[in-house]
Amino acid sequence: MTSLTDRATSEPVRGAELLVNEVVGVPAGIGASARRARADAYDAWLARLMPARPGVALLAVGGLGRRQCAPYGDLDLVLVHAGVPGIDELAAALWYPIWDAGLRLDHSVRTVAEALSVAQDDVKVALGLLDARLVAGDPELADTLVRSATDHWRRTAVRQLAALRETTTARWQAHGELAFLLEGDLKEAAGGLRDVGLLWAVATAGITDALRPAVHAAHLRLLDTRDALHQQVGRRVDRLLAQERAGVAALLGLRQLQPAPTDATPLGQPAGNDAAPFGQPGATEPGTRPDEGDGDALLRRVAGDARTVSHALDDAFRAADRLRSGRRRGADGRLVRRPVARDVVEHDGELVLARTAIGARPDPSLSLRVAAAAATTGLPIARATCEWLTAYCPPLPAPWPAEARAALTTLLGAGPGLIPAWETCDRYGLIDGWLPEWTRLRSLPQHNPVHRFTLDRHLVQTAFEASRHTRDVDRPDLLLLGAFLHDIGKGLPGDGAAGRAGGAEADHSTVGAPIAEAVATRIGLPAPEAALIGTLVRLHLLLPDVATRRDLADPVTIARVAEAVGDAGTLDLLYALVRADAAATGPAAWSDWKGRLVAELVARVRTTLDTGAVPEPPAPDPALVAGPLPVVHLTGDRVAVAAADRRGLLATVAGCLALHRLEVLAADASTVDGRALVECRVQPRYGLAPDPVALSSDLRRAVGGDVSVTQRLRGRALAARGAGAEPRVVWHRDAATDAVLLELRAADAAGLLYRVTSALDAADAQVRAARIATLGGDVVDVFYLAGSWPPDAERTRLEAAVLAAV
Repeated sequence: MTSLTDRATSEPVRGAELLVNEVVGVPAGIGASARRARADAYDAWLARLMPARPGVALLAVGGLGRRQCAPYGDLDLVLVHAGVPGIDELAAALWYPIWDAGLRLDHSVRTVAEALSVAQDDVKVALGLLDARLVAGDPELADTLVRSATDHWRRTAVRQLAALRETTTARWQAHGELAFLLEGDLKEAAGGLRDVGLLWAVATAGITDALRPAVHAAHLRLLDTRDALHQQVGRRVDRLLAQERAGVAALLGLRQLQPAPTDATPLGQPAGNDAAPFGQPGATEPGTRPDEGDGDALLRRVAGDARTVSHALDDAFRAADRLRSGRRRGADGRLVRRPVARDVVEHDGELVLARTAIGARPDPSLSLRVAAAAATTGLPIARATCEWLTAYCPPLPAPWPAEARAALTTLLGAGPGLIPAWETCDRYGLIDGWLPEWTRLRSLPQHNPVHRFTLDRHLVQTAFEASRHTRDVDRPDLLLLGAFLHDIGKGLPGDGAAGRAGGAEADHSTVGAPIAEAVATRIGLPAPEAALIGTLVRLHLLLPDVATRRDLADPVTIARVAEAVGDAGTLDLLYALVRADAAATGPAAWSDWKGRLVAELVARVRTTLDTGAVPEPPAPDPALVAGPLPVVHLTGDRVAVAAADRRGLLATVAGCLALHRLEVLAADASTVDGRALVECRVQPRYGLAPDPVALSSDLRRAVGGDVSVTQRLRGRALAARGAGAEPRVVWHRDAATDAVLLELRAADAAGLLYRVTSALDAADAQVRAARIATLGGDVVDVFYLAGSWPPDAERTRLEAAVLAAV
C-alpha cells in the first residue's frame, strides 16, 4: 500500500535557502525534499524542547506526522503519557516555546486509553492518529498508541465512514469543487488535500486500493502548489486566488507560453516537453494553447489533479457502502440485476451493460444512453462499463441518429443527476467522442470576476439550471442545448472578453454562434432549428444588457429588441436562458433589481411582438407632480425627488445618495409642468441601509441649494476617486428616440455617478436618463443626453470632461 509520506525524489529543493521561521530554522522551498527538510527541522527542534522522561512521548500528527510540512503550516502535536505526575507542567514547558516562536499549534495531552476513547467517538481524531509519528520520548508508548489506533480504525472503518461521509459532504457544500472553481481552496474543497487524507484512511482500512499511482502523483502536485502558494503570499493560505496564480505558476516552473497542438499531436496529449513532470521547470501542459498564460496552465493542472482525487474518493465511498449494506442477491444466490433502460441494468448499486449489449456490436448511441440512464436514476456507472464504452463504443456518425439526440436531451434535462453523470463520462474521455470541442473547453478559466466556475462546469451547470425552466418554453430540447452551448465561443480569437476581466464587449456570443449552429447540425437538428440555436447563442446577453443599460420606457429600445428577437417563442427561450446562465454564473450575476428589469423588458417586448405596437411609457408618479416643492419619497430601493426645474439636479441627487453610501443602479430625469423629477433605483454600497430621516433631510437641503451639503458631497467625491485601467467613452447614435447615448466604462468607485453627472452639467449636457451596470470592479454607465451631439469639437470637449471627472 502506498504511504502518504512523500517518496524520495531527486528534484532540487527550490527556495530552500530561505527560512520561513528563523527561531526553528525551518527552510522554505517547494517539493518533497523541501517538505521533508522542514519536518526534520521541526523534529530536531522539538526533540531539544522535550525533556527525557520515561512514560512520556511526543507524537506529531497532521502534516508534520506525514512529513509534509507546508512552509507556513501549523503544528499538530499529541503529548502521550502513562499517567506520570507533573504532566501539565511538562506540557506547558513544551507548548510555550512553540508559541513564542510564532508557530500555530494544535495540541492535546492524553493517555493511550484517553486517546483511543476520543478516537472512538470522534472520527476526525481517529483519522489524525493514523498519521501519528514519534518525534521524541518513549518509543514503546508511542508504538502502542499507533498500533492500537490503526487496529481500531481497521475494525470500525466501514461503520465510521458513513458518518465521515456526512461531514465530508457538508465540507464540500461549504467549499465547492476544486476541479471547477476559479478560486478554490487547495485543502478543504472537494478533490483537495483533505480528501487525499480520506483516501489514505480508506486504504489503511483495506477497503480498496484508493491510493493508485495517478492519485499519488496528483497529491504531490497539489502539495507543490500549496508550497508555492505559501511562499508566494508569505503566510499560511490555502485558497488559490486569481491574483496569485501567475506568481505561483512561476514558482512551479510552468511556462507562460505553451506550444499548441499540431496535426501530429492529438488534442489532450503533451505538445512540448512531455518528459518533464508537471510542476518542474520545463514542464508543459497537455492541450494548452499559445494564448494561455502560466496562471491558466496552473488552474488547469490543479483542476485535473482535483478530478483525479475526487474520482478516487467517489470509488472508495461506493466500495465502503457496498461493504456496509451488503449485496442484494436473488433466491439462487446470484447478485440481482435490474433493467433500468435498453441495454442498461443495475448491478450491485451501479449501472452496467446488459449481456446482450456486450455480445452484439454496440450502436454509436450506447454511451449516451448509458449516461442518460445514470443521470435519470442517480446511479453511478461502473468503472468497468466506462472503460468498455471508451474502448469499444463506435464513434457517432454525422448527423447523429435520432436515438443519440434523444439521449443527449434526456441527459441535459435530467436535473441533479446531470452533473455527476457528465463528470463520470468526462473522466473516461467519452465526452470528447461526443463533442470534439470539449477538449478546448475543459477546465478553461474565466477571467470575469462574477464567474465562480471554469467554463466546462459553467456550461453543464447552465444546462442543469435550464432544466428548471423547461415548462416555460415551447421547445425545451432547444433550451437545454442552447444553454449547454451558449458560451462555446469563449477563449477563441475574437472573444473580446477572453483575457479581460469585466470586458464590456460580448464578442464571445458572436464568435460562438456559428460554432453552436455547426454542433447543432452535427447532432442532427434540422437547419431552421440549428439556426435558432445559433440565434440563442448570439443573443444570450441581449436581454440583461439592454435591461440594465438602456431606458426601457424608450420606444426605440423596445422596438430594437423585438426586431432582434423576431418572435415570442425565441423571446421565451432567451428569457429562460438568461435566468439559467445567471444562476450558473454566481450570486453576483443576478439580483432582484436585475430580475425586475429583465422581466419588464420581456413583458414590453412580448406586447410589441403580439400587437405590433410599442407600449406607451409609464406615466410619472402622481405624488411627484402635485404638492409643494421639494418632494422626497423613499420606498424600498426607490428614491424619488421633485424640485424646481434647474440644471444639475440629477448630479445633486446622485451625490447626496453617494454621501449616504447608496449605489445608484438606474436614474431617470424628466420635466413635467416646470417640475424637475429624478427617480433612482438604489442599493446600499456596504449592505447597511442609511437612516431614512437623515437621507430625506439631506436630499431636501441639497436640491434646495444648501451650500454645506454641496461641500460635503464634493469632499467625499474627491476622496473616493479610484484607480484602475484607463476609462473609455463610447457613443451610440440612433439608440434612443430623442437622445444620444454616452457610455462610460471605468473602474467602480463611490461617488462616480455624482462626478460624471456634475461634469456633464458643467459642459451644458442635459441628462434625461442614466443606467449603471456593475461588472466586478468595473462599471458601465450609460447616459442619455438630450440633443444630437454630432461628432465634432463639442462632443470631444464633453468626452474629455467626462474622462477628467473619472
